[in-house]
Amino acid sequence: MSESQDRLAHPDKTVTQNATLAVAGGSAAEQFETAAPGMAPSPRAERPARRRPFGRWFADTGWRHVVAIVVSAFAIFPLLYVLSASLNPSGTLTGTNQLFSAVGIDSYVRILTDPQIPYPQWFLNTMIVALITGFTMVFIGALAAYAFSRMRFTGRRVGLITIVVVQMFPQMLAVVAIFLMFSAISDWFPAIGLNTLSGLILIYLGGALGVNTYLMYGFFNTIPKELDEAAKIDGAGHARIFFTIILRLVAPILAVVGLLSFIGIVNEYMIASVLLIDPDKQTLVVGLTKLVSNPRYADWSGFAAGAVMAAIPVVIVFLLLQKYIVGGLTAGATKG
Repeated sequence: MSESQDRLAHPDKTVTQNATLAVAGGSAAEQFETAAPGMAPSPRAERPARRRPFGRWFADTGWRHVVAIVVSAFAIFPLLYVLSASLNPSGTLTGTNQLFSAVGIDSYVRILTDPQIPYPQWFLNTMIVALITGFTMVFIGALAAYAFSRMRFTGRRVGLITIVVVQMFPQMLAVVAIFLMFSAISDWFPAIGLNTLSGLILIYLGGALGVNTYLMYGFFNTIPKELDEAAKIDGAGHARIFFTIILRLVAPILAVVGLLSFIGIVNEYMIASVLLIDPDKQTLVVGLTKLVSNPRYADWSGFAAGAVMAAIPVVIVFLLLQKYIVGGLTAGATKG
């Protein structure tokens, strides 16, 4: 039976199907009208947005904002206090609890021009020691980490553990030995003995192998060894592989180690105070500490001004290397 004959034989069925299609078509049209982009939504689709209760919002994300504000205030307040103290013309901490109650640059001018306070020389000495030592520490640590990561030799694991265990002992245990050793060296080689920046650099480099090497070692292990094997097939030796391939791939960890070394050397006081005697040879930390060592007259304003200026190069280095910090600190933790 054809379709036309079926419609004539069953008219009620045809009417029912047409009604069903009309209802379905209307629903589809309404859906299309609501979902079509660029068209005004149907009045039926407009519903008022429901706002989440404050308690639910605070439990989900609000408490994080509170924690961030508290931590930020806790970190910023000491910085504001030091900046306020450096701008206090009186030279004392009196009235410093009222931040920026008195503002002046007298402390900065005094610390830069007073012949009894060779601050520019302290600053220069610190930068020389920090830059040379930081760069050399990174280079020595990278060489050691490459050897431990890529080469297999007797005592490799013992040596790796030893250089980490040695770092557990504080520097105070070695101060007396260092002083006696460099006192003897001064009699034979005065250029690297007591009261010399070169001697201080050598002492710092003696502790270059340690946590830095272990940190680099973990990062070096994340570099595929297939790159080394492919380079060896082309005739490259360890030196060429290290300088042309590996160093470019491990730039993040080199930046992190260099930054940590630079900050640590700028802030180091114990060994520098023992080895450096003359004021013109001292570093910033040692020189600034003497400004407040006298209990009768402590130039806290000058100390704060010197600390603010000493923080400038550290902040600059940090900003230049900040994009490498997260990757350099976390990548080495994925593979030991």
